[in-house]
Amino acid sequence: MEKGILAKKIGMTRVFDEEGRVIPVTVLEAGPCTVVAKKTPEKDGYKAIQVGFKKARPNSLNKPLNGHFAKAGVAPAKYVRELRVSDADTYEVGQEIKADIFKAGEYVDVTGVSKGKGFAGSIKRHGQGRGPMTHGSRYHRGPGSLGAIDASRVFKGQSLPGRMGGERVTAQKLKVIKVDAEKNLLLVKGAVPGPRNNLLIVKNSVKR
Repeated sequence: MEKGILAKKIGMTRVFDEEGRVIPVTVLEAGPCTVVAKKTPEKDGYKAIQVGFKKARPNSLNKPLNGHFAKAGVAPAKYVRELRVSDADTYEVGQEIKADIFKAGEYVDVTGVSKGKGFAGSIKRHGQGRGPMTHGSRYHRGPGSLGAIDASRVFKGQSLPGRMGGERVTAQKLKVIKVDAEKNLLLVKGAVPGPRNNLLIVKNSVKR
């Protein structure tokens, strides 16, 4: 069954398992999320639910959004996202989705926007090696050869300097170590995309 929730990245810490081994985990504030709308194949051509996360003041939103929440009869939310689920019929508008939809031992995919690094060189951006630093070499951190001379152009996919980070990234198959339903916390093994307080989408793993 497909399931998902919106979350906020709190930060990283570590926990210990029953055998005393250290497990690095990311703490996520998962939900509670409210179902704002449902998408149906008859009307929209696909199945999905629209969920809201984090309460917002009505005067911080525009009139169309306030009208959308008023029509659904739910409190205004700061973040609204769609989650594709095959069992959208089982959800009702106004229903709350909490962290306890996941259980310890399950695997999840976490999607978010990665940290922006600005304009980066080819060494930092693509992990290229540098040129010699001594013996008169004046070529240290350049991108190197750009390919064939005859083509008179740069081929697509050439690893060159450019904007790095700030992209939508999905960390796949992260194990859920602990679920705290009272505090709406998920502890997942490993790192997730983005800085602290980053908005994330947590769904059950496609590689389960």
